Amino acid sequence: MNYITPISDLNKEAEQIQAFCEVTPSDNPQEIAERIADIGVLIARSGKMLADAKYHLNQKKKDETVDMVIKIISKEKLSAKVQNALVDSICRDEQYLCDWIERLNRTCVHQQEAMRSLLSYEKESMRVTKIGY
Repeated sequence: MNYITPISDLNKEAEQIQAFCEVTPSDNPQEIAERIADIGVLIARSGKMLADAKYHLNQKKKDETVDMVIKIISKEKLSAKVQNALVDSICRDEQYLCDWIERLNRTCVHQQEAMRSLLSYEKESMRVTKIGY
């Protein structure tokens, strides 16, 4: 099996990617091109991070907490909806991490597309004014 990144490391990396995504790029074509390349790496990494976060979420759902919930359920005769709510409550931190990383991945994809459009705009602007390309 591939290396599964620990939850604490996933949180740190997600914070770093979040900070990167919150930076407004300049209109410098070279910087835009570099950012497009950087975002491509982040897309790949955040995809792996999401898989790792889901691994941790699924592991937690299978762990002792689920056994404890099953014991409570068998005594209390809780409905399926309440059972699912209990499991979701126990795994809330892992689910939050999965949701956050998924949104970061999508944000990177959208930013990469925006950067491509911005780069095309800047190239065309330079062509029209005959400065550069």
